[in-house]
Amino acid sequence: MARSFPARIWREIKASRTVAGGLAITTFVLLAVVVGPSFSPYSPTKMDFTALLQPPSAAHWFGTNSNGIDVLTRVLYGARISLFISFFGVTMGALAGVLIGMTSAYMGKWVDAIAMRMVDLVFAFPIFVLALMLMLILGFGVQSVIIAIALVYIPNFARMARNTTMSIKAEPYIQAAQLMGQSRLRIMVREILPNIAAPLFVQFTVGLAFGIVIEAGLSFLGLGVQPPTPSLGVMMADGKDYFHRGPWVLTLSGLALTIAILGLNLLGDGLRDMLDPRLRRRSAG
Repeated sequence: MARSFPARIWREIKASRTVAGGLAITTFVLLAVVVGPSFSPYSPTKMDFTALLQPPSAAHWFGTNSNGIDVLTRVLYGARISLFISFFGVTMGALAGVLIGMTSAYMGKWVDAIAMRMVDLVFAFPIFVLALMLMLILGFGVQSVIIAIALVYIPNFARMARNTTMSIKAEPYIQAAQLMGQSRLRIMVREILPNIAAPLFVQFTVGLAFGIVIEAGLSFLGLGVQPPTPSLGVMMADGKDYFHRGPWVLTLSGLALTIAILGLNLLGDGLRDMLDPRLRRRSAG
């Protein structure tokens, strides 16, 4: 009996150490930030001046910061906010970028030329420099960081969607849909998008990791999430001011950031290898 599609996917995931490791780490991080704060007896913002800069102990596994706040609790809440910002920012960028890229490739001619020149113009700026410029224009805060991440990632998804659409738009099933009189929007949504979804999903997974880095970097510089709201970047910026007296604040916050990025990068790289038939044949050979 032929294996079902979910069974085949699960078998391939178990066969790939990279995907399995990335999925395990990412699942652990998601469970920690979603469920973990509910079990913490401490507040992420309430100060306790009787417990200033206490090192890691049984009462405070990650120690406390200069305001007596439990660091583990702030890490859990901060990671949740960082993931939230990255997810919505990359999602918005993916939706807009895929729409631009697919439309550009399918319409062709002057539409493709204008859209890709605009994408190339944005590509000329380094990602973090572009994010800094956007924050100076948009102002500080969570919403501004989400919009900045979205605008930064639109060109990435637009370019990928355009290239993959160009590679399949001459396929017989696309031409058959055109002959049947289907609208351009229907063809792009029903015929093209499902066939280019795999590389876009890989790009989305990797983009989540870099979205967290962008959020952390902007918040570290004081341009993103503003205290007392916790985020990994805010906590690292706070911990650097008294690193010699309480190194655990910066160190453990940075470790949490590293673990989250590592899991998403491993997952994205593994999915890319698993879904790209050329890489699979190369590894098999």
